[in-house]
Amino acid sequence: MTSAASASGATAGAVPVKGIGHLKRVVTGPLLFAFIVGDTLGAGIYTLVGTMATDVGGVIWLPLLIALVAALLTAGTYAELITKYPHAGGAARYAERAFKVPYVSFLVGFLMMSSGITTAAALANAFAGDYLGALLPALPAAPTAIVFIGILVLINLWGVRESLTANLVASVIEVTGLVIVIFCAAVLLGGGGGDPARVLEFAPDVPPLQGAFAASIVAFFSFLGFEAAANMAEEVRNPSKVYPRALFAALGTAAVVYLLIALGAVIAVEPSELATSSGPLLEVVRGSGVGIPLWIFSLIALVAIANGALLFMVMASRVAYGLAESGLLPTAFGRVLLNRRTPWVSILVIGGATMLLSILGDVGTLAQTTVLLLLLVFISANISVLVLKKDRVEHDHFHVPRVVPVLAIIAALVLLTQQSGIAWLGSLGYAVVGTVLFFVARFSKTRAEQVPSEPSS
Repeated sequence: MTSAASASGATAGAVPVKGIGHLKRVVTGPLLFAFIVGDTLGAGIYTLVGTMATDVGGVIWLPLLIALVAALLTAGTYAELITKYPHAGGAARYAERAFKVPYVSFLVGFLMMSSGITTAAALANAFAGDYLGALLPALPAAPTAIVFIGILVLINLWGVRESLTANLVASVIEVTGLVIVIFCAAVLLGGGGGDPARVLEFAPDVPPLQGAFAASIVAFFSFLGFEAAANMAEEVRNPSKVYPRALFAALGTAAVVYLLIALGAVIAVEPSELATSSGPLLEVVRGSGVGIPLWIFSLIALVAIANGALLFMVMASRVAYGLAESGLLPTAFGRVLLNRRTPWVSILVIGGATMLLSILGDVGTLAQTTVLLLLLVFISANISVLVLKKDRVEHDHFHVPRVVPVLAIIAALVLLTQQSGIAWLGSLGYAVVGTVLFFVARFSKTRAEQVPSEPSS
C-alpha cells in the first residue's frame, strides 16, 4: 500500500536525488484553470483551422468533436493519476510506478519533454509568420523566432507563479480574440451574409471519413493542455480537488469555443480560402466587414501563440526536473534557483533545444510530430492507470471506470495510423537521443556510487 507520504517523495523504484530542491505549491484553482484554457485556446485554433479545411472542407466541427472525445477519455485517466500521485514528471512517474523499469519511465518522460520542445518550436515559427508579418513585414523569421524563445526563457526563469500570472493575462487576451471572431461571424450571418450550408460540405477531392480522421490529428493538437498541466501537480495547492475541476471545466470551455469558431469561420469564409491562409481567423475578421482593425487582431493572435509556447516550455522544464529528481537524468537538471525556486538548468537546456528545432522544422511537421509523441505518452498513461488500479493511497482521489482508459488506448491507436512518415522519423530521432542520454546518466550515477566516501575525523 502506498501512503500519501511516500507519494510525495520519489516514485516507486526511484531514490530521491540529494541536492535537488522542491517546488513551491503556489498554483491555485483559477491559475490552473487559466493554465489549461490558455494552453488549449492557443495557436491550435489560431493557425490550424486552414489545415483542417484542406482535409474536410467546411465540416471542421467533425474532427474537432472526434479530437474532443479522444482528449476527454485520456483526460479522465490523468484526473485519476494526477490526484493519486500529485508530483512533477507526469506520465513518466506513472510509468515508473506501473512498470518499475527505469528505461521505460525515462523514455515516456523524455518523449513528453520532447513534445513540449517541439510544440514550442512550432509556435515560435508561427509567431514569426504571417500574423507578425501583418504588423512588421520586414522582420526575418528565424532570428525573430530565436529572440522570441529567449524572452520566454527569461519569463520561465522568473518563476512559475509569474509565468502563470502572465498566462492569466494572456488567456484573457486570446479568448477575447476568439470572441471577436465569433462576434464577426455572427454579425455577418445576422446581416444575411455568409453561407451556413458550407458547414455540411466536405472537401471535394478527399473521402469524408479519411479526411475527418486526418484532420482530427490537427484538431487533437488543440486539446493538449491537460498533459502540460499534469506536470504542474507538485506546484498545485490541494490537487485532489482542484485538478479535476480545473481540467474538465477547461476542456468544456475550449470545446464550446472551438465549435463556435469552426462554424463561424466556415460560414464567413470559403473553406478553400481558409485552406490557403496561414492566418485563417484573420480572414474571418477581414471578410466579415465589421471594421475591426486587422492589426489589433494580429496582435491578439500573437499573444495567443506566445502564451501557448510559454506554457509548453514551462511543462517541458518541469518534466526534465521530475526525471532528474528520479535519477533518470543528470542531477544538474534538478538544480533550482535559490530565491526563485525554478529549475534553471532544465529551463536553459529546453530553451536552447527549442531554438535549434525552430530553425530545422516547419509548423505543420512539428505539430504532427507533437501529436505522435503525445499519443505514445497517452497510451503509456492509460496502460499505467489500469495497472495501478490495485494500488491504494491514503488520501482521496478521482476515480475513472476501467472502460475509459481502454477506449482511450483504442482511440490513440486509430489516430496513430493517420501519422506521416516524417513524424515517425522525428519521433524515432528523439527516442535515440533520449536513449543515449539515459545511459550516460546511468553510467555517471554508477560511477558516483562506486566512489568511496572520505572517513570523517
